[in-house]
Amino acid sequence: MTRLIIDVRESEEFAIDHVEGAINLTPKEILDGAIALKDVPKETELVLYCVSGSRSNFAIIELQKLGYSNIVNGINKYHVNSKYL
Repeated sequence: MTRLIIDVRESEEFAIDHVEGAINLTPKEILDGAIALKDVPKETELVLYCVSGSRSNFAIIELQKLGYSNIVNGINKYHVNSKYL
């Protein structure tokens, strides 16, 4: 199964530290249509994370509106590292 890990924090937070292999997609970029995901199949497993899971929840709702159907809230980088890598 294809899996994409997405850090939904702001770019400055991502630059400080992030899950290895994750891409950064800020809340604004998601609201603007998540252009960075345009070539990603809608059924790809997307594991989203932030600091507390709050921005991830917001992002899940917005990505579902764009047709993505296999989205997981990874909560934060520690959960993602232990459960999805």
